[in-house]
Amino acid sequence: MARDYDSQLLESVSVRRRRLRDALLFGGQRVRMTLDENLGKSVGGIVLGAVLCAGCVGWSFLSGRMGSGSW
Repeated sequence: MARDYDSQLLESVSVRRRRLRDALLFGGQRVRMTLDENLGKSVGGIVLGAVLCAGCVGWSFLSGRMGSGSW
């Protein structure tokens, strides 16, 4: 019984947080929109990939300049 109550409590807290987040993001619109959870992860992955690519290009540039002696 206690475990069932705990799971209900956790679920209600999760729903409340999601509703508060959606209200903050979208305002008091009658038609409820939901934020696509995977959109943030996709954008984060693209940004991380771009940063890694820029780091590789920078490292290649610096190692090339140091190796050629024109540093």
